[in-house]
Amino acid sequence: MAVNGNPTIRRRRLGAELRRLRLARGLTSTQVAQHLLISQPKVSHLENGRRAISPRDIRDLCGLYQVTDQQIIDSLMEMARESNRQGWWVACGEVPYGVYIGMETAAATVRSYEPLVIPGLLQTPAYASAVTAETIPLATEEQIAVRLEVRLCRQSRVHHPARSFRLEVVLDESALRRVVGSPEIMSEQLEYLNRLGEQPHIAVQVLPHGAGAHPGILGQFSILDFPDSDTGTVYLERFTSDLYLEKRSDVRYYGAMFDRIQTRALTPEHTRRFITRVIQELPAATALPVRR
Repeated sequence: MAVNGNPTIRRRRLGAELRRLRLARGLTSTQVAQHLLISQPKVSHLENGRRAISPRDIRDLCGLYQVTDQQIIDSLMEMARESNRQGWWVACGEVPYGVYIGMETAAATVRSYEPLVIPGLLQTPAYASAVTAETIPLATEEQIAVRLEVRLCRQSRVHHPARSFRLEVVLDESALRRVVGSPEIMSEQLEYLNRLGEQPHIAVQVLPHGAGAHPGILGQFSILDFPDSDTGTVYLERFTSDLYLEKRSDVRYYGAMFDRIQTRALTPEHTRRFITRVIQELPAATALPVRR
């Protein structure tokens, strides 16, 4: 899974160049949308790498931006063709969150608050299998297998810190206490979480119940920061659809929320001790069998 093979990275680079050309002409994204009779969100998605860019898009934008140098136009066209190549996850089958995977693979930093489950990048195979099977009631065994394969492939960045990737996670205590699959699976997961938390590019913190109310009490969110951009994207995962927030004010707001949550959470060192105590307190009774 080569990073430079990620279409999201190629799209973001192309989008950044189109944004530069737009700003050089002194145009807003709304003005571009009005000139080309397209929606303003489409312009933003093209510039943020969330939407494929066709040769027609390049032609229309270059015309509006008065780009006459054929070498520049040809270069943009080639970048557009490359950005439309499929990502590695497409070969696995139908993946409903392919947009997020592309963005996650392109991100230099991911900051996540998770109230109920261990995040996918830090899951063991057994935990991932159990939580996937139990949280998607209409999924077939084949669909569950595809999601599991993709989830484990995503974790390659976690185990290769040389790729300049940093992961910061704050877990609510509930995510540790909820037994997924069985006490044995949960024990393995928590021990694995402690080992990962010792890695220099991974920060794991627990927000104990005693911390009381906090900014993340309404649910999960992730903030993705990219090396080619001075702003990031907020990702809100939902059951049937996801939400991406890219306005600077939104990203800044969620960044402040995450900072506040981190401040209220245990330090990474105290978190590892806390997780060890949770492992020792796991119930001995066998949980209900996991549907395979």
